[in-house]
Amino acid sequence: MLVMPRLGSGIPLVARGRELRALRSAVSAAAAGRASAVLLAGDAGVGKTRMTEEVGGYAREQGALVLTGRCLDAGEAGLPYLPVAEALAQVRDKAVGRPALGRLFPEIGLPDPGRPESGMALPPAGSRAEQDIGQLQLFDGVHGMLTDLAERSPVVLVLEDLHWADASTRSLLSFLLSRLRSQRLLVLGTYRGDDLHRRHPLRPLLAELVRLPQVERIELAPFGSADTRAFVAALAEGRLPERVLREVAGRSEGNAFFAEELLDAYAADDSVGIPATLVDVLLARVERLSQPAQAVVRVAAVAGRRVPDARLREVAGIDEAGLDAALREAVAHHVLVPADGEVYTFRHALMREAVYGDLLPGERVRLHAAYAHQLANDVGIRGAAAALAHHSMESHALPTALAASITAALEAERLGAPAESLEHAERALKLWEAVPGDRRPPGVTEMALLQHASWVAVMSGDPERAIAFAKSAVRVADDTVTPESAAKLHRRLAQFQYAVEGREDEAWASIEQAWRLVAERPPSADQAWVLAVYATILRSHRRADEARERAERAVAVAREVEAGGPEADALITVAILDEARGHSDESRELLNTAMTRAKDVEAITVELRARYSLSVNLYEAGRLDEAARVVDEGVERARCTGLTWSTYGLELRVIQVVIRYAHGDWDGSEAAAEPPGHKVSSTVSARLAAVGAYVTVGRGRFAEAERLLAELRADWHRDLQIPLATGGVGAELAIWRGRPDKAVESVREALDWVARAGEQWVLAGIRIAAIGIAAYADLAATARRAGNEVSTFTTEGARLLAMARTTAECGSPRTGVLGPEGRAWLARAEAEHTRLTGTSDPDTWRAAVDAFDYGAVYEQALCRRRHAEALLTADDREAAAAQLRAADATATRLGAKPLSDALHKIARRARVSLEGATTPRDEVDPFTPRERAVLTLVAAGRTNRQVGEELFISEKTVSVHLSRIMAKLGASRRTEAVAVAYDRGLLTDH
Repeated sequence: MLVMPRLGSGIPLVARGRELRALRSAVSAAAAGRASAVLLAGDAGVGKTRMTEEVGGYAREQGALVLTGRCLDAGEAGLPYLPVAEALAQVRDKAVGRPALGRLFPEIGLPDPGRPESGMALPPAGSRAEQDIGQLQLFDGVHGMLTDLAERSPVVLVLEDLHWADASTRSLLSFLLSRLRSQRLLVLGTYRGDDLHRRHPLRPLLAELVRLPQVERIELAPFGSADTRAFVAALAEGRLPERVLREVAGRSEGNAFFAEELLDAYAADDSVGIPATLVDVLLARVERLSQPAQAVVRVAAVAGRRVPDARLREVAGIDEAGLDAALREAVAHHVLVPADGEVYTFRHALMREAVYGDLLPGERVRLHAAYAHQLANDVGIRGAAAALAHHSMESHALPTALAASITAALEAERLGAPAESLEHAERALKLWEAVPGDRRPPGVTEMALLQHASWVAVMSGDPERAIAFAKSAVRVADDTVTPESAAKLHRRLAQFQYAVEGREDEAWASIEQAWRLVAERPPSADQAWVLAVYATILRSHRRADEARERAERAVAVAREVEAGGPEADALITVAILDEARGHSDESRELLNTAMTRAKDVEAITVELRARYSLSVNLYEAGRLDEAARVVDEGVERARCTGLTWSTYGLELRVIQVVIRYAHGDWDGSEAAAEPPGHKVSSTVSARLAAVGAYVTVGRGRFAEAERLLAELRADWHRDLQIPLATGGVGAELAIWRGRPDKAVESVREALDWVARAGEQWVLAGIRIAAIGIAAYADLAATARRAGNEVSTFTTEGARLLAMARTTAECGSPRTGVLGPEGRAWLARAEAEHTRLTGTSDPDTWRAAVDAFDYGAVYEQALCRRRHAEALLTADDREAAAAQLRAADATATRLGAKPLSDALHKIARRARVSLEGATTPRDEVDPFTPRERAVLTLVAAGRTNRQVGEELFISEKTVSVHLSRIMAKLGASRRTEAVAVAYDRGLLTDH
């Protein structure tokens, strides 16, 4: 069960920057004497009220009077003037002297119909003319009252839910908006666009109002997918599983209210459907329709989100004229929406779910059977098999559902949709035992279904399920299966196990069993495949010589039987083994050959493996431009073939995130780290999120990063790359937040985890060690300023440096020798150690800057920052300024706010301009000598009385000086003034 989410407006406003800026501009214009009106439109629950609250708060901060009134759904007649009366009731005392307002506030009293007012005699009571004149007087009274109020302060009149406004309120609104001139007045009205059917009385008024020059209309659209995820994540305080985040964001379709209600329901029970409160809201719209229209909507709901017009006509069983009238009504009330291709869709998927859930069981089965009967004739039409399987299943026609599910699974795989193919295959497997053998589709076996399910499971990013299905296929296989077929089952199981961290021993056992089955058999494609996979697994066990022998033998067998797939796969393994010997150029050439061979025979998964291996080869060599090109092509190839979340589709996506981050394409890195749009293995989503956290921290989104890292902590056991990535990122986050002690904990925990996993000299440990030394350096600097002992920090930092050096010497780089990235991080570790010992050597930092020059722009900028500090300590101001400017240019381009802030802080303290030449400190001083003396003593912790005693001035005079200091610094308190002065370099620690 989830923690109860926080509902309401207590969360940050998401994705409404443009609309909010427009509304704030309207408030500012009103304050300047340019009256205007804004009509804010949007679907129910999209966030209109939240926007009015936000604008109202802003207006109050600017000194405006905010008056709010709401219309109520009281039938077509409505309640006359309700929102205006509610709004003006907040200033009822200002209505005295305006008898015409008695129609709003009875206690004021209506004017005497027999007495002239404003020079006009009222006609006899009861006539139409009297009513018109009375209404005009009321309108004039409201207008005059708002004008008078606006003379005292700006006024924002908020009228919510105008779609329920009565005729009198609509007339009053038209009167007011047509008379907006130079009053300090903003009228903000909201209405539901989805409630405005063709004959809705507000429609003609809106058409009239939007032609007025002082009236602006703003459409508040639903959130986009990324913004919906951000909203749901912010709504749910604390941990939110990826599955729930994905489902709530997807089902709500960008509607804030729907997201709140769904998340509330998931908090209570994540297996529930639509919450009752949301069902009531959704069905209320349907219940406004006539009975024939409601019946048609129910028929459409059984079809799904979309229903073709022709299919609806076949199933509904209503005459053409009646059906057309019902559809027109459903469309007019925004329940159904016409789409291209003579198709109707529900305006919102949850609307369809609510209607479908409201059907009686028998009614549901009958309609599903009717749809299945119609679909049975659509043989060969794309998507028909999937629809037939669904409707047959729901109408309990199990043999038909089984046959259609198998057809749909094969069709989805051909179309490059493995996730959908897996769903159909799983349904077929569930139905298999429920359907008698003589009614199952001919030529299909349970073993074949299990093989298919395991294959598409791994292709769609769920290797754990792939293993489960593959194991079932091995168990189901009987003695009639040939050794080659049995070896294929074990070989695929070994491949799936190899793809999952911690299953290496199982993979070894499976591939050995596969080899025993075909070792003495004649050469075949299956034998070549077993040898190729055997070579891959042997290489992962660091048995390079045996791996090469198996791979070369696989190539020979594959060429003998003309099997291009295993040949290309074995060539990739040979290329990786060559790379480990230091033959990188030869390795790249062989990888290109393997890629071409795989492409020629359409062995897509092997081709993706070749592309991944080539991109890693180039990345390890520091050739980031080429690596980025190759990985982008690989990711696109995986996408086009529907294999984005397959084993090597994922590997390509992960390395794409890393390469783009290192190369300085942070927007591209974040885009590549976007989670899948469907359910995948937790290992897949966690690995992607772990490397995506680099940019999240670098750009200063600390709360988001902290939440993400806390969630990923539970996934460390899934893959060693997850603790390696998140351990370092977590340490960087802690350092930026000024918590080097937490950074040290993060580093220690990550390294301990690696040690427990039985790994030694993992090259990523060099990076983690460097960050750990940086944290110890920060701790030592703080201790030195306080006059405390630093030996513990220097000892631990030295231990990490020794570990980094040993890892660099004893590790097993993919290229055989430590590449540019490893050498650069080792150089940073050495430089951080000089900072730890208190010297911060400029030459060592210069070496670190140069080492990252292979293309890792952000890491180089971080080193430039420390290099600049070391140069300033050595009094080389011009060289320091150059380093600061270069680092700032990178930070600005990347949007690396924490680094940018740190650089500007150094520049202010050093009196260095990041735009031009250095500025000596003594040229600019905003304080008088006396103010500086006061500020210095206050910074030292003196009270006003103590400052006065030391400077021989009165305590009152000290207060006057402090007031001037705070005014110059824009501070409101003495402690804030000291902090700002330090931040601007106007005070030093010396």
